[in-house]
Amino acid sequence: MTKQTWVGVSMDARGVATVTIDNAAKLNALGRPVAAALVAAIETLGRDERLRVVILRGAGERAFIGGADVRDLAGLNADNAAAFITGVHKACDSLRRCPVPVIARIQGYTIGAGLEVAAACDIRVASDDSVFGMPEVKLGIPSVVEAALLPQLIGWGRTRQLVLTGENISAAKAEAWGLIEELVAPAELDATVERLAASIVAAGPQAVRLQKELVSGWEERTASEAVKLGIEIFAKSFRTDEPQRMIGHALEQMRNRKK
Repeated sequence: MTKQTWVGVSMDARGVATVTIDNAAKLNALGRPVAAALVAAIETLGRDERLRVVILRGAGERAFIGGADVRDLAGLNADNAAAFITGVHKACDSLRRCPVPVIARIQGYTIGAGLEVAAACDIRVASDDSVFGMPEVKLGIPSVVEAALLPQLIGWGRTRQLVLTGENISAAKAEAWGLIEELVAPAELDATVERLAASIVAAGPQAVRLQKELVSGWEERTASEAVKLGIEIFAKSFRTDEPQRMIGHALEQMRNRKK
């Protein structure tokens, strides 16, 4: 594993990268240096054409990301608060802008800034011992930045419940709400993440990148604008021979099954 400050990065021969938030002593809290290191790691990986999938996880088994670093929060004032929360936003935004899918491998506490990071990922897989929450109001501050993604995932009412009460919810409730896509026992977590990563790797690399670009575009456009964008992206996909190669392979398989 190539170790950077606060963040570990490795990539296998398939182009599957594992990015580990390595601040286990503080429940992988997203302090200033951790957030900056995460941005640097994701942006560096994003420039590598071999990259196919990113798996984001926390070190250890106690937390994915247990929130922003409370020690950093204690030092904030009206002059530096905006700069701090902008750093959290940049960490989340780097995941949304990563050119390949990002799978959040979630185990343990996923709280505050940690839940915002999870929401910024493309797919969330969690162990059934995980805990989710947005407790900022209990610290006298609102939930902000990528908390704005939550209504698209769980609806406005459940978002209001999370951010206005500050109460945590179980992994089972998080799945029922649509906050996570896959809920498994801790022993099955890595195998489930690997299954999803392998499915992505088996698809066309250009197609997956274009699909992520398109899904991101859907989030920010009206339905008619999103359809127009889809037409543009579809045409763009034929600028290389990837569609012809993969469609040809599928046709060949169909012909072989008929024999």
